[in-house]
Amino acid sequence: MRGIILFTLIATMLNFHMAALGAPISGYAKKDGITIKPNRVVDSKNGMPISSAKINIPSKNFSTTTDENGSFQLQADINAPTIMSVEKDGYKPFSLTMDRLAVSKPIVIGIEKSNPADVIIEQNLLHLGDDKFSDTSANAEEFQSNSHGPFYSKKFRISQPKMNEDVYFIIGSVIGIDTKMAIDIGQSRVKTAYSSPPEIFFNNQKIAELKINGDHQEIKLPKHLIIPNQMNEITIKTGRNLFQTQSIDYDDIELMNLSVEIH
Repeated sequence: MRGIILFTLIATMLNFHMAALGAPISGYAKKDGITIKPNRVVDSKNGMPISSAKINIPSKNFSTTTDENGSFQLQADINAPTIMSVEKDGYKPFSLTMDRLAVSKPIVIGIEKSNPADVIIEQNLLHLGDDKFSDTSANAEEFQSNSHGPFYSKKFRISQPKMNEDVYFIIGSVIGIDTKMAIDIGQSRVKTAYSSPPEIFFNNQKIAELKINGDHQEIKLPKHLIIPNQMNEITIKTGRNLFQTQSIDYDDIELMNLSVEIH
């Protein structure tokens, strides 16, 4: 499998990518006599608060916007790893996996300004698989949308990168992967089976496998496969239950914020 990048990153589900726990800059809310510190969104370069940023948790049907101080409240019951996205014009789409521990303290999310060469492929939440999964599957309790099928494919244009630049396919967040590695590190409670990893194809060539769930997974696109200033295609195929032989049982996963960056 020469030339295939195997993603075996051992990372926590809360890889904030410029985010950290911290105190808000201003503005406290009170609920039932308890002072609640708000979360906030800031510019990752200068730390300035970002107002009117959209906060979405699709599986909870929750959305809100930041105020003039970049602050926002999470009025959603989050008990298991759940994808939350942050959108703001002029900034790269951002998502992270939240859980009960993450929402127990105020979080500061740093988002980065976008570049003209950045390509947003998909910002909506994608559910891949066959809608057949057990309640012990990774993040199964958070699956609310119906499956798009076992794969997702999208065509897009990439500008010509400079000699010293590399091109990366970015997956903002992914949950639901039930590979052996994901089970071994505690991301899935499945005991009797595991799935093959989701596969990433670029212009019909396999370039990577996703072994675990997590945020901001970067996959370097081979330059020899890039067709500058013309249509290129990315395809994501979900894994299969390796212990099911009578029929194909696809692993149900959810992804959000797919993009391409040159840097």
